[in-house]
Amino acid sequence: MYDRALKLPSKPRRTFFLWGPRQTGKTSLLERTYPEAPFVSLLLNRELVELKARPGRLRERVLDLKARFIVVDEVQKVPELLDEIHYMIEKDHVTFGLCGSSARKLKKSHANLLGGRAVRHELFGLTSKELGDDFDLVTVLNRGTLPAITTDPDHGLLLKSYCADYLKEEIFDEGLVRRLAPFSRFLDFAALSDTEVLGLESFARDVGVSGPTIRSYFEILSDTLIGRFLPAYTLRPKRKISRSPKFYFFDVGVVNCLAQRGELRPRSELFGKAFENWVHHELRAYLSYAGRDETLSYWKVHQGPEVDFIVGRMKAAVEAKASERIHVDHLKGLREVKKDHPEVATRCVVCLEEHSRLTDDGISVLSVADFTKRLWAGKLF
Repeated sequence: MYDRALKLPSKPRRTFFLWGPRQTGKTSLLERTYPEAPFVSLLLNRELVELKARPGRLRERVLDLKARFIVVDEVQKVPELLDEIHYMIEKDHVTFGLCGSSARKLKKSHANLLGGRAVRHELFGLTSKELGDDFDLVTVLNRGTLPAITTDPDHGLLLKSYCADYLKEEIFDEGLVRRLAPFSRFLDFAALSDTEVLGLESFARDVGVSGPTIRSYFEILSDTLIGRFLPAYTLRPKRKISRSPKFYFFDVGVVNCLAQRGELRPRSELFGKAFENWVHHELRAYLSYAGRDETLSYWKVHQGPEVDFIVGRMKAAVEAKASERIHVDHLKGLREVKKDHPEVATRCVVCLEEHSRLTDDGISVLSVADFTKRLWAGKLF
């Protein structure tokens, strides 16, 4: 079991939400951090049925246990519990660790989200820092970052089960979509478009549903933390730029499975797309775990060069290129963004070159090893 980079407070003084996609290891992290705490798991059918019928039973249990801290797993399955939890925070001075994989059901039911009384944490798939000596880029780009899957000999079968049983059927069973067939088609097309600028109209035509339905499908993936939008950087544009968002799935192994990519090998186009997804994953996880407030976006001139990732307000411009030799064309976006935004502090390209170097105009060409080392040491930007 890997030591996770997300460090929860050993003795929580405030209630917190721990969000993350299924199988990222939320329950394991909570059990390791709070081995003595009472656990209420709504994945257990008897717990789910009892507390759904009588949410007040939760307070009765807490009072009986005289517990000052309690963990509730998959809290979104019974939104009504949050009213009870709110009351216990205020009146009984109980602290909660609330774990969930989707806030969508809570939003749809207008559930009590505790009005700022709870802090938010998010758990991602395994990062290079967490894998340590076990980190292997080709393995990660093929198997993904879900702890229970990437280390299992049957990782291929487990990924198929994850995509079929959770991404499709469970989302349908939770009532998040009305019809399973078009949502399944949407997932397949969305996986093919991972890391690319979204064209919602073409998506709608391909899937055979309306534009608003496609938008709602993407919102479902975002709310269930299966993926997230990457907005365009639009601050003080000096020329016509792209304004449509991109979309990134949370795990490259899931993308591979949905898109039926097969084995990914270096020097292939699909390996390059998977590499970009992984760089996005590392940047997101670092910013979240380090408590950095910087946003993440991309910059692109209309029908022109682009930069994959912009950190904050031009604190850093990061390009992902799965190439063993970086040449002038790979650096065009980083050079163009400097013209429009001379304030950009750091420019770098993450690549497969063995040794890192610095160009004459200040662009860092980083090996994967140096990128991960500098990122997680807080020295990249």
